[in-house]
Order: sequence, then C-alpha cells, then structure tokens
Amino acid sequence: MRHKKSGRKLGRTSSHREAMFRNMVTSLFEHERIVTTAEKAKEVRPIAEKMITLAKRGDLHAKRQALSYIRKQDVVTKLFDQISSQFADRNGGYTRIIRTGTRQGDAASMAIIELVGYEEDLGEEASEE
Repeated sequence: MRHKKSGRKLGRTSSHREAMFRNMVTSLFEHERIVTTAEKAKEVRPIAEKMITLAKRGDLHAKRQALSYIRKQDVVTKLFDQISSQFADRNGGYTRIIRTGTRQGDAASMAIIELVGYEEDLGEEASEE
C-alpha cells in the first residue's frame, strides 16, 4: 500500500522525473503555456507556483533559489521582471490546467497548463481592420 507516499512516479527514475519537471517549468515560463499529460501538469503546477512566489519576493536570495531550479538565465529574468509584476496582487492560483481530451496513440489524458493571464495572439487584429 502507498499510504503517505505523495507524488506520482510517472514510470521514471527519480533523477529523470526531477529533470523532466525542471525542463517543464522552464518551458512553462518561457512560453507561458505548454501541452502535456494531465498527470504531469498536476505535478508541475505546485513547483511553478512556488517559483512565482519566489519571484514575487524579488530579493537576491530568491533569484538564486530560482536559478538553482530553472534551466535558463533569461527565463529567470522574465519570471522576475514580467511574470512577478503580472501576479503582484494575486495570492496564489497562478496557473490553470485545461483538459483537452485523450491522445491518439495511447489514450493518455492530455491537458494544457498555462499562466492565468495568458492571452493567445491569433493575429486577428490586422484582419478586422
């Protein structure tokens, strides 16, 4: 029995799982929206929200803590400059998970995880004029 064993293993070793989560959090802040399985999205959400909370704190120690987890320097800069100011007046709930159905190949439940203020640029402004 798995009593008091939190977290999903996702069929990976712990090092692979940790590397995958670091890459996913980096991509989420870089693109502000990623498509993944629902289970992975549920595991990435608390990590991403903790990084945004660090960015809202904004001091040097918080920036170094974020750099120790996020893979790219420019993504950390974007997180601390743009994303933290976007959520300055919000007390949590920075991400949204939208279920999109099942994947064709293996019927895995798919989801989109995105930052709450995400606006997709469809290029419709030019066609409306």
